[in-house]
Amino acid sequence: MSKAENALKLHAGYNCAQSVLAAYAGDFGLEQDKALAIAVGFGGGMGHLQETCGAVSAGIAILGLASRFKEGDGRDKIDAVYAKVRRLSEDFKRKYGTVKCRDLLGCDLQSEEGLKYFNEHNLRNTSCHDYMRLVCELLDKYLTEK
Repeated sequence: MSKAENALKLHAGYNCAQSVLAAYAGDFGLEQDKALAIAVGFGGGMGHLQETCGAVSAGIAILGLASRFKEGDGRDKIDAVYAKVRRLSEDFKRKYGTVKCRDLLGCDLQSEEGLKYFNEHNLRNTSCHDYMRLVCELLDKYLTEK
Protein backbone atom coordinates (compact mmCIF):
# COMPACT_ATOMS: atom_id res chain seq x y z
CA MET A 1 0.00 0.00 0.00
CA SER A 2 1.38 3.43 -0.90
CA LYS A 3 1.80 6.13 1.73
CA ALA A 4 -1.05 8.10 0.14
CA GLU A 5 -3.36 5.08 0.25
CA ASN A 6 -2.43 4.45 3.87
CA ALA A 7 -3.04 8.12 4.76
CA LEU A 8 -6.46 8.06 3.08
CA LYS A 9 -7.34 4.87 4.95
CA LEU A 10 -6.26 6.43 8.26
CA HIS A 11 -8.33 9.50 7.44
CA ALA A 12 -11.49 7.53 8.15
CA GLY A 13 -10.74 8.04 11.85
CA TYR A 14 -8.22 10.87 12.06
CA ASN A 15 -7.67 14.37 10.71
CA CYS A 16 -5.55 15.13 7.63
CA ALA A 17 -2.40 15.94 9.56
CA GLN A 18 -2.64 12.86 11.77
CA SER A 19 -3.28 10.63 8.78
CA VAL A 20 -0.34 11.89 6.74
CA LEU A 21 2.12 11.90 9.65
CA ALA A 22 1.03 8.43 10.81
CA ALA A 23 1.45 7.05 7.27
CA TYR A 24 5.16 7.95 7.39
CA ALA A 25 5.85 7.56 11.13
CA GLY A 26 7.31 4.07 10.98
CA ASP A 27 9.89 5.13 8.42
CA PHE A 28 11.43 7.36 11.08
CA GLY A 29 11.05 5.13 14.13
CA LEU A 30 8.07 7.09 15.39
CA GLU A 31 5.27 5.04 16.91
CA GLN A 32 1.90 5.58 15.26
CA ASP A 33 0.22 6.63 18.56
CA LYS A 34 2.87 9.31 19.03
CA ALA A 35 2.44 10.54 15.46
CA LEU A 36 -1.32 10.75 16.00
CA ALA A 37 -0.82 12.69 19.25
CA ILE A 38 1.75 15.07 17.76
CA ALA A 39 -0.44 15.93 14.77
CA VAL A 40 -3.87 16.11 16.42
CA GLY A 41 -3.73 19.90 16.86
CA PHE A 42 -2.76 20.53 13.24
CA GLY A 43 -6.15 19.38 11.92
CA GLY A 44 -8.43 21.91 10.29
CA GLY A 45 -5.51 24.19 9.56
CA MET A 46 -4.37 24.15 13.20
CA GLY A 47 -7.29 23.59 15.52
CA HIS A 48 -9.91 24.72 12.97
CA LEU A 49 -8.19 28.11 12.70
CA GLN A 50 -7.90 27.19 9.03
CA GLU A 51 -4.37 28.45 8.62
CA THR A 52 -1.85 26.08 7.01
CA CYS A 53 -3.49 22.92 5.64
CA GLY A 54 -3.05 19.99 8.04
CA ALA A 55 -1.66 17.75 5.31
CA VAL A 56 0.98 20.37 4.49
CA SER A 57 1.79 20.81 8.20
CA ALA A 58 2.32 17.05 8.49
CA GLY A 59 4.51 17.18 5.40
CA ILE A 60 6.66 19.79 7.09
CA ALA A 61 6.99 17.58 10.17
CA ILE A 62 8.01 14.65 7.98
CA LEU A 63 10.66 16.75 6.24
CA GLY A 64 12.02 17.56 9.70
CA LEU A 65 12.06 13.89 10.66
CA ALA A 66 13.77 13.01 7.39
CA SER A 67 16.55 15.50 8.11
CA ARG A 68 17.59 13.42 11.13
CA PHE A 69 18.43 16.75 12.79
CA LYS A 70 20.13 16.38 16.14
CA GLU A 71 21.73 18.52 18.78
CA GLY A 72 24.94 20.04 17.48
CA ASP A 73 23.92 20.05 13.83
CA GLY A 74 24.80 23.30 12.13
CA ARG A 75 22.82 26.00 10.42
CA ASP A 76 23.36 24.33 7.05
CA LYS A 77 21.11 21.42 8.07
CA ILE A 78 18.38 23.81 9.23
CA ASP A 79 18.64 25.78 6.01
CA ALA A 80 18.35 22.56 3.99
CA VAL A 81 15.08 21.71 5.79
CA TYR A 82 13.78 25.25 5.26
CA ALA A 83 14.51 24.94 1.54
CA LYS A 84 12.53 21.68 1.38
CA VAL A 85 9.64 23.26 3.31
CA ARG A 86 9.55 26.15 0.82
CA ARG A 87 9.62 23.68 -2.05
CA LEU A 88 6.71 21.69 -0.58
CA SER A 89 4.73 24.89 -0.13
CA GLU A 90 5.53 26.15 -3.64
CA ASP A 91 4.70 22.84 -5.31
CA PHE A 92 1.42 22.62 -3.38
CA LYS A 93 0.55 26.24 -4.26
CA ARG A 94 1.37 25.61 -7.91
CA LYS A 95 -1.47 23.08 -8.00
CA TYR A 96 -3.98 24.58 -5.54
CA GLY A 97 -3.04 28.27 -5.36
CA THR A 98 -2.62 28.38 -1.58
CA VAL A 99 -1.72 26.32 1.49
CA LYS A 100 -4.35 28.05 3.62
CA CYS A 101 -7.11 25.66 4.72
CA ARG A 102 -9.86 28.31 4.68
CA ASP A 103 -9.15 29.20 1.06
CA LEU A 104 -8.75 25.56 0.02
CA LEU A 105 -12.09 24.54 1.51
CA GLY A 106 -14.04 27.73 0.84
CA CYS A 107 -15.88 27.59 4.15
CA ASP A 108 -15.43 28.56 7.80
CA LEU A 109 -15.04 25.44 9.95
CA GLN A 110 -15.67 27.49 13.09
CA SER A 111 -19.21 28.35 12.05
CA GLU A 112 -22.27 26.14 12.00
CA GLU A 113 -22.97 27.19 8.42
CA GLY A 114 -19.37 26.43 7.34
CA LEU A 115 -19.41 22.99 8.96
CA LYS A 116 -22.73 22.28 7.26
CA TYR A 117 -21.21 23.27 3.89
CA PHE A 118 -18.12 21.12 4.59
CA ASN A 119 -20.27 18.09 5.39
CA GLU A 120 -22.89 18.57 2.67
CA HIS A 121 -20.19 18.88 0.00
CA ASN A 122 -18.27 15.92 1.44
CA LEU A 123 -15.07 18.00 1.41
CA ARG A 124 -13.40 15.65 3.89
CA ASN A 125 -13.48 12.79 1.36
CA THR A 126 -12.99 14.84 -1.79
CA SER A 127 -10.93 18.01 -1.42
CA CYS A 128 -9.02 16.95 1.71
CA HIS A 129 -8.18 13.62 0.09
CA ASP A 130 -6.79 15.46 -2.93
CA TYR A 131 -4.59 17.64 -0.70
CA MET A 132 -3.36 14.66 1.32
CA ARG A 133 -2.63 12.68 -1.83
CA LEU A 134 -0.57 15.53 -3.31
CA VAL A 135 1.44 16.01 -0.11
CA CYS A 136 2.23 12.29 -0.02
CA GLU A 137 3.23 12.28 -3.70
CA LEU A 138 5.52 15.25 -3.15
CA LEU A 139 7.05 13.70 -0.02
CA ASP A 140 7.64 10.40 -1.82
CA LYS A 141 9.48 12.33 -4.51
CA TYR A 142 11.53 14.50 -2.13
CA LEU A 143 12.45 11.65 0.23
CA THR A 144 13.95 9.57 -2.60
CA GLU A 145 16.03 12.42 -4.04
CA LYS A 146 19.67 12.71 -3.11
